[in-house]
Amino acid sequence: MGQWDAWIGRMEHRQDHVDPALVRRWLAMLDRDGLPDDRVPQGLHWCLCTPETATAGLGPDGHPLRDSSPDSFLPPVPLPRRMWASSKLEFLAPLAAGEIVGRRSAVLSISEKSGGSGHLVFVDIEHLTEGAKGPAIREVQTIVYREAASSDAPRTPPPPCDTVFDVSDWTTHRTILPSEPMLFRYSALTFNSHRIHYDLPYARDVERYRGLVVHGPLTATLLLDLASQEWGDNALSSFTFRGLTPAIGGELLHLVMRADGENVEFGAFADDGRAVMAATAIRKI
Repeated sequence: MGQWDAWIGRMEHRQDHVDPALVRRWLAMLDRDGLPDDRVPQGLHWCLCTPETATAGLGPDGHPLRDSSPDSFLPPVPLPRRMWASSKLEFLAPLAAGEIVGRRSAVLSISEKSGGSGHLVFVDIEHLTEGAKGPAIREVQTIVYREAASSDAPRTPPPPCDTVFDVSDWTTHRTILPSEPMLFRYSALTFNSHRIHYDLPYARDVERYRGLVVHGPLTATLLLDLASQEWGDNALSSFTFRGLTPAIGGELLHLVMRADGENVEFGAFADDGRAVMAATAIRKI
């Protein structure tokens, strides 16, 4: 028996409204025009059914505090640094602006590992988002908790080197500068108060990042938007992504894609070629 076994199977239910104003703000964050119909592009679900913890209930990092009470959905892992490591998504049906949605979340597994990165705890959570016509998005999200960084730890990621990202192996390529306003807007849209995304002294001096960190799901959203620009909205039936190294706000990000029939491969890279995110998808054909 593991010390966190009581949390496996724990469930949480939330309800939300796909407010057309939220959709417009999300599109504005991405510098996109309005939609031709009421179907919502893939990725906006991360702005729905967000935690509504009171400000007094937030921890030093800006995330909701966790405890051992039956009301605590996530286990009180005593590791202070939290990262969204990966997600596996199935897009079952498009959401529509104006509809009521519900999300059922369940803790699937909790595992501990130790290695070169120190002690780690991985928590897998299944989220099922349902719209007016039934299941819309099924996602298995992996969160990893890590030890605190020492005050003299090297900042991550390392400073850019002299190499240049090679786009020759990719068929679709776009560059974007995830600016501080974009990071702020995404934090606001997702009600995410994790301080690594907006509090530079905290990100740099406490968690030892080289700058403000681009949200993992924001990078994933930018890759989904790359597919939308190529094939139109809601073109994918599945999407899996894994964070590799942090993207830093204010630094150029390369978004790339290549397809072989229905199979699609994505990547996000820093300007010097450092891999930020890897993703795969199945395209509807």
